[in-house]
Amino acid sequence: MTEWQRKVDPLDNRHLAELLAVASEQAEGTVQKAYRRASRSAFLWPEEAASLLEAGRSLTEFNSVGPFLEKKIRRWLEKPPAVDEPPSIRRGFLTLTEARAVLVSRPAWRNAVKGDLQMHTTWSDGSGSILEMAAAAQSRSYSYIAITDHSKGLKIAGGINETELELQGKEIDKVNGALAQSGSKVRVLRSVEMNLNPQGQGDMDPSALSRLDIVLGSFHSALRKTDDQTARYIAALRNPTVQILGHPRCRVYNYRLGLSADWSRVFAAAAELGKAVEIDAYPDRQDLNVDLAQQAAKAECYVSLGTDSHHPWQLEFMELGAAAAHLAGIKKNRILNFLSREELLDWVTQVRVRAKLTEAS
Repeated sequence: MTEWQRKVDPLDNRHLAELLAVASEQAEGTVQKAYRRASRSAFLWPEEAASLLEAGRSLTEFNSVGPFLEKKIRRWLEKPPAVDEPPSIRRGFLTLTEARAVLVSRPAWRNAVKGDLQMHTTWSDGSGSILEMAAAAQSRSYSYIAITDHSKGLKIAGGINETELELQGKEIDKVNGALAQSGSKVRVLRSVEMNLNPQGQGDMDPSALSRLDIVLGSFHSALRKTDDQTARYIAALRNPTVQILGHPRCRVYNYRLGLSADWSRVFAAAAELGKAVEIDAYPDRQDLNVDLAQQAAKAECYVSLGTDSHHPWQLEFMELGAAAAHLAGIKKNRILNFLSREELLDWVTQVRVRAKLTEAS
């Protein structure tokens, strides 16, 4: 009998998310949308719903919960129904309350995170400026952030071309100058989330990428294939311009299952090349999830943590990524975000040198 088949009393936010998702499948129109929205939001509720009610507070304090859903959730909490194991498309996602429970007794682990290696700004599809993202990082006592706006091939997300990337670099230089003058220890790294085609090829000029501090490569097309995609992952890792493979499985909560691969081979290839795979901490992604991250830990490849933030407040998603890495048993010396800024840049240099040697051989 699994945890999902056992009766859970009181229901936690993860099980409430599943009940809301199931309810959405039985509803229509605006009610269906409300259930779906609340199901996603439940992963970010800052407290357990049951605890909120015990304190005599209203569930409408939570994002996406109005009077109608409060009554529904209250009934579930008062008389917990059976909760079936979710389908794969909704399985293996941590809630913020679960992540915080993991990290609260491990402050040294939580405080070891020195930076965030994926976020987006108004240069592509984000809503915060570079300076605003840096300010959010400063509030978290970070030493660095990587600005990874989308590249030109992803037009739907406002992807930037080489000229715009160069202009962005000049803005980053100005922001870093202002940060230094103010006494802030945060520095902004020049980066990009380069769009990869299914053959692992990027859409940006290698000479433009060589001037960046670090390059993240991600797939954004042909994401619903059901056959084995190991070859595309290994090709992406062998791309000499890429140091981090972003959100590898490409799953999205209750929307897209993600790709399949022989993950042991993928992570072994990353380890052999000295490259990193990402735990994307965005709540709807959480990719790698804990199960796949455990395989990455076994392969002893490098792992990068990125919130995939599109707003300054979303840097808090790092708690989901840090908790997943801890639960997966990834060693601290294999997590890029635990490196100092100087150590991280040295790592990038080593990866690039190795890539050149591999190309020459």
